[in-house]
Amino acid sequence: MATDHIIATEDLSIDFNGFFAVKGVSLKVARGSIHALIGPNGAGKTTCFNLITKFLRPTAGRILFNGRDITRAKPADVARMGMVRSFQISATFPHLTVLENVRVALQRQLGTSFHFWRSERSLNRLDDRAMALLDDVGLAEYATLPAVELPYGRKRALEIATTLALDPEMMLLDEPTSGMGHEDIGRISALIRRVAANRTVLMVEHNLSVVSDLSDTITVLARGEVLTEGPYEQVSKNPQVIEAYMGTGHG
Repeated sequence: MATDHIIATEDLSIDFNGFFAVKGVSLKVARGSIHALIGPNGAGKTTCFNLITKFLRPTAGRILFNGRDITRAKPADVARMGMVRSFQISATFPHLTVLENVRVALQRQLGTSFHFWRSERSLNRLDDRAMALLDDVGLAEYATLPAVELPYGRKRALEIATTLALDPEMMLLDEPTSGMGHEDIGRISALIRRVAANRTVLMVEHNLSVVSDLSDTITVLARGEVLTEGPYEQVSKNPQVIEAYMGTGHG
């Protein structure tokens, strides 16, 4: 695998009792890029995500991360390697404060044993880092609020902050703007652009305006296979892509 690709899949396939949800997908994600995975409903986008992040095991094919074969690795192993996924359903601790949510993620990264013998000093240090992360995602003013009380779009920002707390080399975002109003979409898009400045982002996204605005490269899936790949200007004019999207109303 070329060193400029952080992730590469080779002929990735998964078959559920004879139905191929993903079939022969060879995907290369350039290091430092924002790469979008799009396609009509049922195209295999989330299944592909689940394969890459090891929540599903492929029937055939290989997955390489930084040149290392991770096809048989466990989800926790690839997270430790620096590939972290943010889920479509917001995954935060609702009754902890916004600050505590980020601090939990920071403690997970450092290892809890460190905190038993210098707890106060280390927790203070974590608070400083947690506040810096909250500031990065525009949530500093909500630090003492229970996460359950955050508006929907701000919960997604908190989820991104907790993902960033793990300091991933690569972030995988599953529908980061799903269910959001216009203002929240703009805020989260700007946040994704910011966090992608020094890491790689692979995202599944239905909102084509977000995709066109953020993505360096777009891979279009249809019926579990790669239909085409390239920059938005090229992909959006592809007759097969237009045909695949007709009648779906979204990406």
